[in-house]
Amino acid sequence: MSKLPVLTAVKLIKILTKQGFIYKRSSGSHQTYQSPVSKRMVTIPVHRGKDLGKGITKAIIADAGFTEKEFIKLI
Repeated sequence: MSKLPVLTAVKLIKILTKQGFIYKRSSGSHQTYQSPVSKRMVTIPVHRGKDLGKGITKAIIADAGFTEKEFIKLI
């Protein structure tokens, strides 16, 4: 089993935008990004200076269509 690193929302957004996800909208402290290819949408809670929990990180990765191993290779 791969070990998922602790990430901030900003770092996760940078990884997703490098993979083609584009910003769609925000509501409060949550930003939504969409993949133009697969049309998958992911919502990321952006709280500056705080790390994302491992559970929410895993959920975002799954929503984006990546496995944990694929995602770790992108970091």
